[in-house]
Amino acid sequence: MSRAEARAGGSPAAAGSAAAGSAAAGSAAAGSAAAGSAAAGSAVVGRRRPQTASGFLALFRNELHLTFRRLRTKVLLGILAVLPVLIGVIVKLNTDSPHEGGGGPSFIAQTTQNGLFLVFTALAVALPVFLPMTVGVVAGDSVAGEAATGTLRYLLVAPAGRTRLLAAKFTAGLVFCLAATAAVAGAALATGAALFPLGEVTLISGDTIGFADALLRAVLVAGVVAASLAGLVAIGLFVSTLTGSGIAAMAATVGLVITVQILDAFPQLDAIRPFLFTHYWLSFSDLLREPMYWDGVLKDLGLQAAYVAVFGSAAWSRFTSRDISA
Repeated sequence: MSRAEARAGGSPAAAGSAAAGSAAAGSAAAGSAAAGSAAAGSAVVGRRRPQTASGFLALFRNELHLTFRRLRTKVLLGILAVLPVLIGVIVKLNTDSPHEGGGGPSFIAQTTQNGLFLVFTALAVALPVFLPMTVGVVAGDSVAGEAATGTLRYLLVAPAGRTRLLAAKFTAGLVFCLAATAAVAGAALATGAALFPLGEVTLISGDTIGFADALLRAVLVAGVVAASLAGLVAIGLFVSTLTGSGIAAMAATVGLVITVQILDAFPQLDAIRPFLFTHYWLSFSDLLREPMYWDGVLKDLGLQAAYVAVFGSAAWSRFTSRDISA
């Protein structure tokens, strides 16, 4: 009996003791799990904050790498760099020819007297056709090209945000505008220095300025030309969100540029010509006067800003609200 009693009396105590121990262990485990959860949450938040802060820069660097590593981009920049060389050689041959004809654009006439004017001549020739075509190809392919190859789907799955991705693509397009303009201006400066004399520059207003001052004006003109293409980048980006075919987007953007250029050539359309994004492109020639005239340049930059606002908003609305990766 005593052994049974001890067994009967010991069982509740042992059971209670075991239950209490289990409860304590459970509480400790729960506390450890909660602490671990909190620590893990803090670690995740800590990891995400830098990613959020530098997400745009990472996307921007990726877009630059994607844009400039393509063979097509290198070929386009190479063509733009060859254009001033051809212009310089043609002008040089015509200058040395005993049967040289008179007349011609003022930029070309000035080039024979100072090689620096080849920069302005090359930009004046490239801006209406060659520069917008290359920019249209790059901007039109920015979204549609990745949608066609399937890489856009992976970018949209990543926690990058469509707005930041679109902003990175637009900024990369602007950098390409700078690179394309620099390719033309740099090749023109090197060719002009090799084929023609350098020195004091006589502006189209008849005033003479030093070479250093003229070189600064060339840099300013190149910057204005690059900024004049900002509206086209926004248009191309918007067109690129409308289709999943990169070729179709590029063709549509380039075709739009050609169409607008044709419309801008008709005097009968004077009512709408000032609103066409190509209308003030050649206003940079007013910077080659003394003093510089800024009216046309400011109208050009203001018009480009308006196109960026309108078509950038349209591209954002399309890109963020619909499935354009399919």
